[in-house]
Amino acid sequence: MSSIYFGVLVDIMSYLMNTYARLPVAFVRGEGVWLWDEAGNRYLDALAGVAVNGLGHAHQGLTEAISRQVKALIHCSNIYQIRHQEALAEQLCQLSGMDNVFFCNSGCEANEAAIKLARLYGHGKGIHSPNIVVMENSFHGRTMATLSATGNRKVQAGFEPLLTGFVRVPYNDVEAVRRVAEHNHDVVAVLVEPIEGEGGVRVPNADYLHGLRQLCDQHGWLLMLDEVQTGIARTGKWFAFQHTDMVPDVLTLAKGLGSGVPIGACVARGVAASVFKPGNHGSTFGGNPLACTAGLATLAALQKENLLENARVIGQQIRDGLVQALSGLSAVQAVRGEGLMIGVELDRPCGELVSLALSKGLLINVTAERVVRLLPPLIMNAEQAQLLVDMLSSLIHEWLQKAGI
Repeated sequence: MSSIYFGVLVDIMSYLMNTYARLPVAFVRGEGVWLWDEAGNRYLDALAGVAVNGLGHAHQGLTEAISRQVKALIHCSNIYQIRHQEALAEQLCQLSGMDNVFFCNSGCEANEAAIKLARLYGHGKGIHSPNIVVMENSFHGRTMATLSATGNRKVQAGFEPLLTGFVRVPYNDVEAVRRVAEHNHDVVAVLVEPIEGEGGVRVPNADYLHGLRQLCDQHGWLLMLDEVQTGIARTGKWFAFQHTDMVPDVLTLAKGLGSGVPIGACVARGVAASVFKPGNHGSTFGGNPLACTAGLATLAALQKENLLENARVIGQQIRDGLVQALSGLSAVQAVRGEGLMIGVELDRPCGELVSLALSKGLLINVTAERVVRLLPPLIMNAEQAQLLVDMLSSLIHEWLQKAGI
């Protein structure tokens, strides 16, 4: 996009650091599961800001709550008590079975807090160099600590030296973690996604988290779950770990918690809840009145509109519909996911589908090079879900046909 300033044609994009391969579209408004661009074209949003806009766009309850709060108080320091923060922490603890919360501004900050908490916990046990077990193909953020914990060499390249203190094992492999325990006595925690999102929407075996919980209990480690993408009803439960009957020691949240207003949370239980003391950690903006108002309004809407059940039902409809519509295509390796977190894996790189979908009025994402990732708003209804299935399956059929498959 270009504009004229003082008679000179200027490329406005040149003022932005080149950190994103942006698609050639800018959205100006949204309503429900729909977005409109500057030219008035409408798009079905099957990405929800990468699992952020769970309530869709321009949700009445959310926008009214935010508007009221902006008029009253946007920010005040954590030097003082913040009632909105206390109320949101109480609700998150009641919903999760955890004990207390640290608020920040993003998922990587929530994971950074968890990593610091684990290291401080280890030092408290007399371990000089605490280690954290992390997984291959994981993604935990782009700060130096979370980047080091991430299991994706592509996003780490060029940022060396990475932080030490992480022991990497294959995902969905409890025995690999057990072998680490036999040889590494400096381990203090396991950090894992209940479902790997950036890694390709990979759902582990049903007993995976149970196995990790048992190992952590056996060795006195903290089990830390990165639910930045899976949390806040995305999988049809408040938190993905609730598909089991175990509870973590640390839980990290962000994305859908504020429905677009930046907020993150590091939630702790038991011994982990008493590790941080005043001065150990902090955040200027974390948990301010505006962000916590958005969080409270989000949780209220999810409950009032029965969106957990909707995520389960509509997610199953989409997965079943895609399985049926794509049956017979040898290039389609799998359709998987939980709730409204869905991946369609192909046997080849398929990044081209993102721009092709955009041209047809559909917003999707491709992760791990070969997996079409769908993260629709949790408000999506059956008719819209069927439209999504029809649009995506037709797109994949056409794309493979042009490739001669």
